[in-house]
Amino acid sequence: MANSLRANREEKFFSDVIKYFDKAAQFLNHPKGILEQIKYCNAVYRIKFPVKIGDDFQVIEAYRAEHSHHKLPTKGGIRYSEHVSQDEVMALSALMTYKCAIVDVPFGGAKGGIKINPKDYTVDQLERITRRYTTELIKKNFIGPGIDVPAPDYGSGEREMSWIADTYTTFYPNEINGLGCVTGKPVGQGGIHGRREATGLGVYYGLRSAMENTADLKRLKMTHGLEGKRIIVQGLGNVGYHAAMFLHKAGAKIIAIAEYEGAIYDAKGIDPTALLEHRKTTGSILNFGKAKNIKNSAEALELDCDILVPAALENQIHKGNAANIKAKVIAEAANGPVTPEAEIILNKKNVLIIPDIYMNAGGVTVSYFEWLKNLSHVRFNRMEKKYEETMNKNLLSLIEESTGTKLSKAQRDYLGRGANEIDLVYSGLDETMTVAYNEIYEMFASNKKVPDMRTAAFMVAINKVAVSYQSLGVWP
Repeated sequence: MANSLRANREEKFFSDVIKYFDKAAQFLNHPKGILEQIKYCNAVYRIKFPVKIGDDFQVIEAYRAEHSHHKLPTKGGIRYSEHVSQDEVMALSALMTYKCAIVDVPFGGAKGGIKINPKDYTVDQLERITRRYTTELIKKNFIGPGIDVPAPDYGSGEREMSWIADTYTTFYPNEINGLGCVTGKPVGQGGIHGRREATGLGVYYGLRSAMENTADLKRLKMTHGLEGKRIIVQGLGNVGYHAAMFLHKAGAKIIAIAEYEGAIYDAKGIDPTALLEHRKTTGSILNFGKAKNIKNSAEALELDCDILVPAALENQIHKGNAANIKAKVIAEAANGPVTPEAEIILNKKNVLIIPDIYMNAGGVTVSYFEWLKNLSHVRFNRMEKKYEETMNKNLLSLIEESTGTKLSKAQRDYLGRGANEIDLVYSGLDETMTVAYNEIYEMFASNKKVPDMRTAAFMVAINKVAVSYQSLGVWP
């Protein structure tokens, strides 16, 4: 049922985004022409290229969409999936524009995709496909540290990003900022500590902000904070795993996790890290400890819980199952997991949907930090860490002398340390997600005609993009 619904909607994703845009734009006072410019993709590149696979050649279909050039470079991931289509990358590039605007990251939105199932190819074959795709982007000026900066997405990761960076720097050996052509790289190749878990960590920060909002908690009849909240996570990939891990560490109870091979349920809670190790060993999340197996993973979405975190693909919650959703809060860790038709049903049920254009913005935020690191050619904290440590230790000595209290070595080590790169990344992401949530909620709460948080988020994003066009002198 879910697969057929997905197939029927494959060419509707971008129109869904436009519906959300139009719904928000009616509450704003911007020139019609500017709204039209913001709404549609500026450039879409469709590619077909041959790659030798075994004894024959296979023609690979791929895409890159640049939605908005109000800020440069454009930014967005590359997904490796047999479901990739032009409609999908256009929709995802638009969402990236709005996402970057919401969290004040100075990029335009972009997205790419290679229409393959990476599980069907060897590592050597994937490398050839990735390098050829990068070459095609270089030919048409669709990649570069000041032009368009890809990142990992569904089906891709640090390995693929390192191949892209190496291919780009091979073509441009004298480009001093060459490593800034892509983010999500391994730390040893210009990456940044904290990028791997950034999107999942951002989901945690976003939910933490929501669970501290007194007005919403009262409306939802929920208690303050994440501790004890029953959470279901769909997807144990990079985003789903890290979201589940940070929520688990915060005291939330992960009662179910769904993957393509099925789902598991345990009312007492599931340790995501232990489950990940189990999956690495057995190849499946099923048969984990005392958890109950659920053959149809889609059924897990309909279990009773406080918070549902869809962290897989788009269109997972649709008009066919929305009425059965029992969660009070849906945190869209994936892009477009709730269809517009489903959202109407869920809004009537008083479900709080925290939209994807905010909820999964942690990845692009830390990608921005990585890009800055590549352009500055120095790791964060290199110049100030030892200075901070010396000042902190001197301050602790003064406190001990003035109070007569002797701190333990563990206390001195903890309080006297300077910030590492990962400390600064986590701090910057925390600040970004917290400020952005409050900004969206203020837009929602200040206008009684605004129906939901998604509309408020789009309003915030559209306003910021429109102001950028104004500053460029596009309109007076």
